[in-house]
Amino acid sequence: MPTKTTSSQDAAPAASGTQSVDRAAALVARVVRADGPLTFTELAEDTDFARSTTSRLLAALERADLLARDRGGAFVPGSLFEVYAAGRDDDEWLVEASGEVMASLGEATGETIHLSVARAGTVVQIAQVDSSYFLGSRDWIGVEVPAHTSALGKVFYAYGALPVPDGRLDQLTGLTIGSGADLARQLPGIRHQGCATTIDELEPGLTGIASPVFLHGDIVAAIGLSGPTSRLTENLAATGQVVARHARALSRTLGRHRKEGAA
Repeated sequence: MPTKTTSSQDAAPAASGTQSVDRAAALVARVVRADGPLTFTELAEDTDFARSTTSRLLAALERADLLARDRGGAFVPGSLFEVYAAGRDDDEWLVEASGEVMASLGEATGETIHLSVARAGTVVQIAQVDSSYFLGSRDWIGVEVPAHTSALGKVFYAYGALPVPDGRLDQLTGLTIGSGADLARQLPGIRHQGCATTIDELEPGLTGIASPVFLHGDIVAAIGLSGPTSRLTENLAATGQVVARHARALSRTLGRHRKEGAA
């Protein structure tokens, strides 16, 4: 059998940091895209990496749960991919179950309606109903903002879905909360009122209102709205109660959907 020729990079004691990341990514991509489990030999030959390099990288990827082994020792996608897929399934279920309530809140207020979840320490918006006004809020799906500047984020802080940060916080406007201690002082009031508000804290002229959505007593999402401060602040408290009522209705809807799905 001919001896495999190794590159000078493979012969080096250790690849550079960038090379290691690139090679690890290549191994993950091979396994994820494969029709079935791949053996160590197949991966080493397919990528043309030295066997020692392949072994070292595969071990690191296993420790990070990016790859795993089946009963025969071949490599398959790791548990992190299962966690991600489960999260996506939950998002799709939440969006489907929330559609009617979100539409109702949009009709009641005319503002842009948001549905968000807390994931990986941040707020992820998964659905939106656009405002019926010419002057409304933007499309926020996929846009990442500091959680403490968002009414949705404050809801997750208030109910323990996000840990309250320590120290100073990024201030995007002159009205943004300045510290974790200042944020913590707002949380009892949010729980008492059943809703959180932000006025010009994310950007000047933008107000947000949000309330928690529960399933079996645990917060699973937040529903809210956003729009121009000039339009929302006049009836802020009353609008907050409208949001809170719709959040409670959505909590009941989710409970029914889960029971129907279990049946």
